[in-house]
Amino acid sequence: MEDTTTNRRITFPEAKKLQEELREKLLSIPAPEKMTTIGGADLSFNRFGTTFYAGIVILSFPDMKLIGRSLVKMEVHFPYVPGYLSFREVPPLLLAWNQIPVKPDVVVLDGHGVAHPRRMGVAAHFGCVVHHPTIGCAKKKLYGEYKEPLPYRDAVSPLTDPGTKEILGYVLRTREKVKPVFISPGNMMNMDSSIQIIKQCMRRHRLPEPTRMAHEAVNMFRRGELNEGYEDIQ
Repeated sequence: MEDTTTNRRITFPEAKKLQEELREKLLSIPAPEKMTTIGGADLSFNRFGTTFYAGIVILSFPDMKLIGRSLVKMEVHFPYVPGYLSFREVPPLLLAWNQIPVKPDVVVLDGHGVAHPRRMGVAAHFGCVVHHPTIGCAKKKLYGEYKEPLPYRDAVSPLTDPGTKEILGYVLRTREKVKPVFISPGNMMNMDSSIQIIKQCMRRHRLPEPTRMAHEAVNMFRRGELNEGYEDIQ
């Protein structure tokens, strides 16, 4: 496997140590005061495959209009191991990120931020590597405990560490009577900003627009309907 900060091959103990080192660099701060753009990041791949399709879309904020799209295809040989999935996902996302000429103010990733046993989900890992504000928005729980939110839109319950009871993020019901999503800050982002930004990104769907559009883009790319590279969309 490869160290996502140096591109050298590392062992599992080294990967765990790297996660712990990156955790010490995480910043919990409010979101930028003047946000005009927001990114959404997602990947498409087979669980045990090596070919990854990664995409980052850029939307205007808060009106959620698509203004840019970066798509890449990459071979990744890090094995599928729960708790270490960011070592598979961050390298192709970095390629997509590096293609973007003007970075979005914040990036929402389809995955967890600090709601992770070592506080280093893909949103936290990616945010540390690029030193940029990030938020994780996952469809399923990885770690923590919570009470089911009430069955109406914008109902929220805290996601907490089973041992320390530390708040790791929030469980948000984005539509009435649909499964909630799991929100946690990545890097350069605090809890309050994370949940407020995601609420502003919601429209008619279960997922926030940045990751919903990123998911749509990477699957179109995988099917050959979109081309690799960066595209301005005006």
